[in-house]
Amino acid sequence: MMQVLQGAQMLFVAFGALVLVPLLTGLDPNVALFGAGVGTLLFQLITKRSVPIFLASSFAFIAPIMFGVQSWGIPATMGGLMAAGLVYVIMGGIIKAKGVGIIHKLLPPVVVGPVIMVIGLGLAPAAVNMALGKSGDGGVQLVDGSAALWISAVSLIVTIAISVYAKGFFKLVPILAGIVSGYVVALFFGVVDFTPVQNAAWFALPNFTLPEFNINAILFMIPVAIAPAVEHVGDMLAISHVTGKDYLKKPGLHRTMAGDGVATMAASLFGAPPNTTYSEVTGAVMLTRAYNPAIMTWAAVTAVVLAFVGKLGAILQTIPVPVMGGIMILLFGSIATVGLNTLIKNNVDLHKARNLAIVAVTLVFGIGGMAFGIGEFSLQGISLCGIVAIALNLILPHDMGETHVVDNAQMED
Repeated sequence: MMQVLQGAQMLFVAFGALVLVPLLTGLDPNVALFGAGVGTLLFQLITKRSVPIFLASSFAFIAPIMFGVQSWGIPATMGGLMAAGLVYVIMGGIIKAKGVGIIHKLLPPVVVGPVIMVIGLGLAPAAVNMALGKSGDGGVQLVDGSAALWISAVSLIVTIAISVYAKGFFKLVPILAGIVSGYVVALFFGVVDFTPVQNAAWFALPNFTLPEFNINAILFMIPVAIAPAVEHVGDMLAISHVTGKDYLKKPGLHRTMAGDGVATMAASLFGAPPNTTYSEVTGAVMLTRAYNPAIMTWAAVTAVVLAFVGKLGAILQTIPVPVMGGIMILLFGSIATVGLNTLIKNNVDLHKARNLAIVAVTLVFGIGGMAFGIGEFSLQGISLCGIVAIALNLILPHDMGETHVVDNAQMED
């Protein structure tokens, strides 16, 4: 019984972030709960239930899913996400054959950093639009502007305050706290519509969506797997440090990476966002010293059970746009900062011409929305900048001249 309660607590920690992704991308939050639960169980099966970690909706895929749904619809987007999951599985095979060094060679910090920054900064306009009560593209005013500003400001301030000042368990749930506080303010302004909750059944089958396979959607999604794949390695190192066990050796990084991929493929099979290992839950494991992987089994089972509660999904759908907008401002800025920190922490010298070229081109291609297409085949945004970053890193010689911008400026003076 204690394990069941601990499992429910772990799901509570992950809940805010888990449901935020489908709510932002137009997917069904109940399906996301189902995908997270099934994905975690499959991950445990592949890793022989040896790692106390929970998998759920990946933030790295928010922008690509939003673009994919607008361009090709949900089924084709899910087909692309299945392909991204297959990339993880292939990476797992490569790691088993060649060792983890091959990942660092293909995806060094100079490639990963700017790609992560693009994922965050690419959505900055959508975050601001939603905070102002508009649709993500800014075309429709959904909530009165002055009310929206109050709601989003409270969501943002509470999320920041909890993440900075809270102690212990509460420090792990800033997104959930931001959603709840913003929702309360939205109730005060009378902008919450409870009609969907009244019409929803207590128990209902989630709105599952089968994938379709569109070559453009597939080629668009595959490069997006770069950032979460590298993040996965970091999460495995983090949980290894917390528990004092080396999960990169046993069950092995190849198994955990493949498990992550299979979990993502399973989620997209039903219409759920891709799965990734959740660092919030790793923080909860460290805090509670709940090292038994069986606890994550119960967290996963709880998620699957909640997926069939129709009223829960309906309540989540009533959360007004400004609540999400306030949290998105911090969330997407944080993602961009992770990319920046990747460059700083790994001492990437941007005075080197090759490094500067890779970062500069990747950022402008990604944020500017550069597109390249022949006929029906097209690449743009994150997918294009990811491929370009990898290609430049492989093509440009590592001993390319160390052109120091400061030195040049001094010479001109």
